[in-house]
Amino acid sequence: MVCARAALGPGALWAVACGVLLLAAAAEAQRGRKKVVHVLEGESGSVVVQTAPGQVVSHRGGTIVLPCRYHYEAATHGHDGVRLKWTKVVDPLAFADVFVALGPQHRAFGSYRGRAELQGDGPGDASLVLRNVTLQDYGRYECEVTNELEDDTGMVKLDLEGVVFPYHPRGGRYKLTFAEAQRACAEQDGILASAEQLHAAWRDGLDWCNAGWLRDGSVQYPVSQPREPCGGLGGAGSAGAGGGASGGVRNYGYRHNAEERYDAFCFTSNLPGRVFFLKPLRPVPFSGAARACAARGAAVAKVGQLFAAWKLQLLDRCTAGWLADGSARYPIVNPRARCGGRRPGVRSLGFPDASRRLFGVYCYRAPGAPDPAPGGWGWGWAGGGGWAGGARDPAAWTPLRV
Repeated sequence: MVCARAALGPGALWAVACGVLLLAAAAEAQRGRKKVVHVLEGESGSVVVQTAPGQVVSHRGGTIVLPCRYHYEAATHGHDGVRLKWTKVVDPLAFADVFVALGPQHRAFGSYRGRAELQGDGPGDASLVLRNVTLQDYGRYECEVTNELEDDTGMVKLDLEGVVFPYHPRGGRYKLTFAEAQRACAEQDGILASAEQLHAAWRDGLDWCNAGWLRDGSVQYPVSQPREPCGGLGGAGSAGAGGGASGGVRNYGYRHNAEERYDAFCFTSNLPGRVFFLKPLRPVPFSGAARACAARGAAVAKVGQLFAAWKLQLLDRCTAGWLADGSARYPIVNPRARCGGRRPGVRSLGFPDASRRLFGVYCYRAPGAPDPAPGGWGWGWAGGGGWAGGARDPAAWTPLRV
């Protein structure tokens, strides 16, 4: 940029005008640029923290490095006496301690004990290694570096590969307060989904016309196929690319979490074990499902475990089976007409009469659990006898080696 002196006017006025133009040009040049490193200019020796832009991605049970490095603007400072602290952002203004290090003294807190440690890849490396990642580890982490009176921070977002699934209990729809929704997800091997996770699931095709709680206390629902009963054909109230005719995520905003009741959107990730379908010699009522799975060294699968097996292990079975909450469902990876429609997903038969409706059962076997040889177990009564036209109560069956 070139500043030319005006033909008329005091020199002082020209200098001020030229300076304003230079500042405006510099601001325009910086506009739109994404700053990755926060630099405290004009203070020699100030500490500068750098974290990875975007996010790092892992899965339940995995190991991940939360990257963070620091340096000084002046070379006169050393790395002795530097305190490194990692915290997790649990609310916009609330943090939970994760890990702190001062020289050779290191300490992890809470559920991070035994799982978190510094990477220690040379001077200036404050990266945190997190092992055996859990669902609760999802979120934003702050890396803080402090030396005497100088400090700087950087933010790292940890995302998880997984699946979002809608959930309501046997009592019916719109029965859960926010706290009850949290418990319901935990009981089904999940956590409340975040708004970002629900939006990603919507982009992946999730279409659900019932509002549910999310982790931040908001109530939303995803609509991939716009229709009048589900927020109309578009316009206000939808978030996401396209809005209007392409659907979106309908948003009720933040609701009273102790008084208002909705469903829940849960999130789960990678399964450490395996889900399989078990068809006993005869279908069983819900009361016999646990014994059926126990005979194969397993437990009745939870809803989140079936969704994870469908999404991440590609479990495909066109047969309904009991799950731990008393619902009957089945997973479809390859849609076909006789299996509930043209889209993949986990089909639900709701909550059938637990004493009368007879199904197989979906079981979950944890890693290391014994796997009896196929066909090595059957069902019967220890005193002998047979089905006898249904005179025997299936709920009283016990597993017998055959």
